[in-house]
Amino acid sequence: MGYKRMPGRAPARTHWTDPPIPAKGLPVSTNLFPVQVNADYQAEQLIAKLGITLVECRPGLVVGTMPVSGNRQPVGIMHGGANAALAETLGSFAAWLHAGDGGQAVGTDLSCTHHRWVASGIVTGVATPLHEGRTSATYEIAITDDAGRRTCSARLTCAISRRVRRPR
Repeated sequence: MGYKRMPGRAPARTHWTDPPIPAKGLPVSTNLFPVQVNADYQAEQLIAKLGITLVECRPGLVVGTMPVSGNRQPVGIMHGGANAALAETLGSFAAWLHAGDGGQAVGTDLSCTHHRWVASGIVTGVATPLHEGRTSATYEIAITDDAGRRTCSARLTCAISRRVRRPR
């Protein structure tokens, strides 16, 4: 079972407009986050700067979108680092869900293969588990463009800790 975009035909490139990216410093809606965001850092979240929106966040599936606008290389196409940040965000949220209440997750390895460039619109990332163990979890993150074409394949491995920390 996976997340699929509705089929549709993209308009001519000269008519594409990119959606607005949230203004820097605006608080991010955290209602889908699997982890509590420290209030002191609410306005400093990278996902707000990149315009990442969580669409679905449940065990076994995390889906998010990101606009190309505001995330470009100097030549006008989507920056590979923005793809990497989207992939790590979605995979890390999947790992936090797997770690469960009181658990923690931290990325230890990320690899991205960029298949095609994207010049406008929105990309969608879908994170699904390849392995979810006691101390590590690995996720595949498929990033696609508005037409549903895969633009990037990423793999994220996270260290998992389920230790409950004792208060001092």
